[in-house]
Amino acid sequence: MATEGPAIRLAGLRKTFGAVEAVGGVDLEIADGEFFCLLGPSGSGKTTVLRIIAGFERPTAGTVTLSGRDVTTVPPYDRDVHTVFQDYALFPHMDVVTNVEYPLLVRGVARPERRARAEEALQTVRLEGLGARKPAQLSGGQRQRVALARALVNRPSVLLLDEPLGALDLKLREQMQVELKAIQRSVGITFVFVTHDQEEALTMSDRIAVFNHGRIEQVGSPAEMYERPSTPFVAGFVGTSNVLTGEAARQIVGRDGAFSVRPEKIHLVGPDEPLPADDRVVAAGTVAEVVYAGATTRFVVDLDAGPRFVVVAQNLQTTSTDVARLRGAPVRLSWRPEHAVALPDIPTPR
Repeated sequence: MATEGPAIRLAGLRKTFGAVEAVGGVDLEIADGEFFCLLGPSGSGKTTVLRIIAGFERPTAGTVTLSGRDVTTVPPYDRDVHTVFQDYALFPHMDVVTNVEYPLLVRGVARPERRARAEEALQTVRLEGLGARKPAQLSGGQRQRVALARALVNRPSVLLLDEPLGALDLKLREQMQVELKAIQRSVGITFVFVTHDQEEALTMSDRIAVFNHGRIEQVGSPAEMYERPSTPFVAGFVGTSNVLTGEAARQIVGRDGAFSVRPEKIHLVGPDEPLPADDRVVAAGTVAEVVYAGATTRFVVDLDAGPRFVVVAQNLQTTSTDVARLRGAPVRLSWRPEHAVALPDIPTPR
């Protein structure tokens, strides 16, 4: 009988494929009702961990516990989880409501209950009235929601999502990010979402685990990941980060170490312009490149102290012509001292 505990507990999880270690010593707890993201680049181990939770892969070592029940050797069909894949895996010859009903048909649920639960699931994902359509008659976002409804109809305690938005275009993906989070809040079950997209992770998650080479670099809230990265990898992977080390750190920050400064925290001013009153860290440089992106502009600045920095500024009163004139111009960068976040584990050159 299951005992109380987190929705998911991974202890000492390892997975090898021959000589390749895909997952190496992962320990992780995911709370009941949490929207949790496994974030990392391709080959970092995040999808392998998801497949181990689902039961599609058996770990080389370690244990998987779901709500206090050890399911390490339990087959996928006997785990209280459901997986949504990127390709949706809908049956093209079935209409929408029959696709959603299918898991209940396999379990032998009577037809009246199947139909009632399928209609309820479609209402949850805001597809009521579309049950008679075939998947080919739906948009990509609608097909993604049908796959989600089919996963929810079983009422699992954990829903696993393996990059489900990867096939959608940018605007639809951004819309679905908001909708997925709203659906998760509505149904109240644990979502575990795998992605390599940092913006997706920051937008939807309650907490994030950043993977690198089969191991977890950091676990925390989106704000903690972005504002207080604990390793150089997290600082560079979760958004864009400028890193100061060695002599450049000593000249600009005034002490040894490695420091991360986010591009949007930096003010860029001309050599004769006044600096913001609360900025006390200043670095001079030259604008090497200007990238106009409509709402914002990215400035690539070669600092006199050596490193290259990226600065992001909102285009509140400027145009592409205005900012292009800064290419090759001398500038000063300034930021508040607390926005230079100390990073460990970078050797400081001398």
